[in-house]
Amino acid sequence: MRTLCSSTLIGEFFVIGFAGLVAMKDPDLSMTTVWTVSGIAMFLCVLLCGLVTRPGGVALGWALQITLIASGFIVPTMFFLGAIFAALWWASVHYGRKVDEAKARFAAQAASSTPDAA
Repeated sequence: MRTLCSSTLIGEFFVIGFAGLVAMKDPDLSMTTVWTVSGIAMFLCVLLCGLVTRPGGVALGWALQITLIASGFIVPTMFFLGAIFAALWWASVHYGRKVDEAKARFAAQAASSTPDAA
């Protein structure tokens, strides 16, 4: 699960950076505000790569997905991109857990099928 979720988060890191560039064009937003918010979101993406397997990591990832969708109120394209990344996040969590279960099952089978060296 960690690999799939981390891949999604790194993709989001870049999308948030590009959205920050687009948001800079808005005359109502200061460059400081745009890059503070974008920087925090980008930092959270990287931080969550390490926290995704810990308790609450997936929930924090969902919070980031909701925030990404809500950023569409500033950069309208982010409604679409946020929804795409939320779907990718769901798939990463769902299929990542299935892969982890399969790995554990295969490891248990391999451990039980090897003869003892005694």
